[in-house]
Amino acid sequence: MTSGSPPNAEQTGAATMANFGPPPPMDPEIAAVLAPHMDHFGRAITAETFIPLLRLPNPFSPELTDEDLRRDGAFTVSERTIPGPAGSPDVDLLICTPAGAPFMTSAIYFSHGGGMVAGTIRSGLSQVLDWAQDLRSVVISVGYRLAPETPHPGPAEDCYAGLVWIAEHAAELGIDPSRIVVAGDSAGGGLSAAISLMSRDRGGPEPVGQMLISPMLDDRLDSVSSHQIGPTVWSRPANTIAWTALLGGARGGPDVSPYAAPARASDLTGLPPAYLDVGTSDIFRDETVSYASRLWEVGVQAELHAWPGGAHGFDVYASHAQLSQDARAARIRWLRRLLAP
Repeated sequence: MTSGSPPNAEQTGAATMANFGPPPPMDPEIAAVLAPHMDHFGRAITAETFIPLLRLPNPFSPELTDEDLRRDGAFTVSERTIPGPAGSPDVDLLICTPAGAPFMTSAIYFSHGGGMVAGTIRSGLSQVLDWAQDLRSVVISVGYRLAPETPHPGPAEDCYAGLVWIAEHAAELGIDPSRIVVAGDSAGGGLSAAISLMSRDRGGPEPVGQMLISPMLDDRLDSVSSHQIGPTVWSRPANTIAWTALLGGARGGPDVSPYAAPARASDLTGLPPAYLDVGTSDIFRDETVSYASRLWEVGVQAELHAWPGGAHGFDVYASHAQLSQDARAARIRWLRRLLAP
């Protein structure tokens, strides 16, 4: 099979997937929020219809204005345009610095979600600012280019360029370069894993940790959960469209880079400590659990949470749910332990 002839995502692993059972039940509070939208989730989609829809404003996770980001003076907000990867456009960074933060504080370098095809530099920052306010950390969000207009390696290289620039300008930013966490959710979780691999392989900055929330790690779509979990916030058809937008005909074939799909990495040694979480009703469940297990196998410290009944993005769509509150509390506890002076 050549990279130009990937397996059919609906057939991949069919022989080995024939006997899996029904999906675990969804948490009742989360199911109640999603129930009115289930018909919408189950509709047939194409790249031509789905990607523009995904790029529309998301009422559950709105983009934050400067006023929102400042939080009544809790943060100062600025934007910087930095050199992009060689031969590529510049990269935009959004920087939120806590008022009165100690000199040489920690930093959270955030890559937003959106399936590699949607989202902006201002997406998904509400929870990240909660972490930063608690920890008095600087938040830096990266505006990476999106597929399909910019396929791999563009998005990952943009994110890596931002990490390198932050480390090189740490003193100017008031950041301790030994206390930079890379973090992201969904596609952003996959990109955070990717730049951790890139930095290790290229002798680049050494993040103190990687926070991977429901990360998008594997283009092969051959896990049980990728078949077992029915249409919800992020479905198998959506995942197929997103990976194809990023990789084109190479998706699922033998030649996909681990910097595009970190689950493809053959060697996970020497990576920073990781926090991974995912819901048991998320199609990314099994690839997340597998990645954590592979980190443990080579001696990398990793904390894994598989939240019972959580759908993809559950703590965003149902932030009031007890499960969501538990997940958010666990993340901040890990960050506190990791970033304690």
